[in-house]
Amino acid sequence: MDSGFPDRIPWIKAAAASRRWMDLARVGNYGGSAGGQSALAGLLQHGDFYKAGVADCGCHDNRMDKIWWNEAWMGWPVDESYERNSNVTHAAKLDGRLMLIVGEIDQNVYPASTAQVVNALEKAGKNFDYVPIMNAGHGAAETSYGKFRRAGFLIKALGAPGQAGGPKTTDDASSGLNLTLLPSMN
Repeated sequence: MDSGFPDRIPWIKAAAASRRWMDLARVGNYGGSAGGQSALAGLLQHGDFYKAGVADCGCHDNRMDKIWWNEAWMGWPVDESYERNSNVTHAAKLDGRLMLIVGEIDQNVYPASTAQVVNALEKAGKNFDYVPIMNAGHGAAETSYGKFRRAGFLIKALGAPGQAGGPKTTDDASSGLNLTLLPSMN
C-alpha cells in the first residue's frame, strides 16, 4: 500500500526547503476511513519520516471491509495483495506515536476493523493510544471529543512551541504550532 507516500514524502521535503517553519523532524498525519488506513500505513511503512499519526475509523484490512468497494480498487478475486496491503499484517512494524479512534456504532467501517489492529499491536507489544467514542458513527474523530483528543495527542506527540521537542524558532507568527501535519488521503 503506497497511499501516495512515495510521491508525498519528497514533495514535503521539497516544500520544507523553502519554508523554514516546516520542521521535518516533527511530521505527522491523520485521516479517517480510507485516510485512517493510510494514516496508520504511513507509520507502518514510513515511520522514519512520520513521527505521529491519528487513524480514525480506518478500514485497516480490506478483506473485512465492504468487499464491493475494495474490489473496485484492488480487483477480484481476493488474493495475496489484500494481505500485503493490510495494516493488521504489518502492525509489528509500527514506528512512531499512534492514536486509533473509532466510533462505537460505525456502520460504514465496522469497529472490528480497528479491533483487529488493536489486537495485532498488542500481540507485537506496541505502545499506542486507543480511543473508542461512544454513540459515535463513522468519522468519530470529527466529534468535539474526537477533535479534542486528536489535537492533544498531536501536540503531545510532536511538541508545541516552547516545549521540549518543539521548534527551534517561533518567530514566524503565521506558522501556528510550526508542525508539518498533512491529512492522509486515499
